[in-house]
Amino acid sequence: MLDMKSKYGFGKIVPYSFDAAIEKVKKELEKEGFGILTEIDVAATLKKKLNQEMSPYLILGACNPQFAHRALELDPSIGLLLPCNVVVRLDDNDKVHVEFMDPNAVLQLVDQPKINNIAMEVKQRLERVLEAL
Repeated sequence: MLDMKSKYGFGKIVPYSFDAAIEKVKKELEKEGFGILTEIDVAATLKKKLNQEMSPYLILGACNPQFAHRALELDPSIGLLLPCNVVVRLDDNDKVHVEFMDPNAVLQLVDQPKINNIAMEVKQRLERVLEAL
């Protein structure tokens, strides 16, 4: 069940702890051919840089090399729109959210049918990851 859908992403609340959700997301992404290129601990960064507290919030930069390669061959500047961000966050009610950037929303900026086809394939894989959570 989708709990979150916007013009730029989709996601849901999951029945796991924050740490367990991160591990589950990584495992399911791997099954769909994605690797994690970056991990940004937003809460730790805000604490360090601004001395501000916030609930746990992690951004995973997920990339499927085959799709990225195809997209880069079509448009070398597409790297500006990569990788696909996945957010795992804890809300004020201690619920864990997993949210995915919608590649269709981002890659439609390119306005190339072949890129749009890649975006649709990537979105289908991310939707399967979400379903598995």
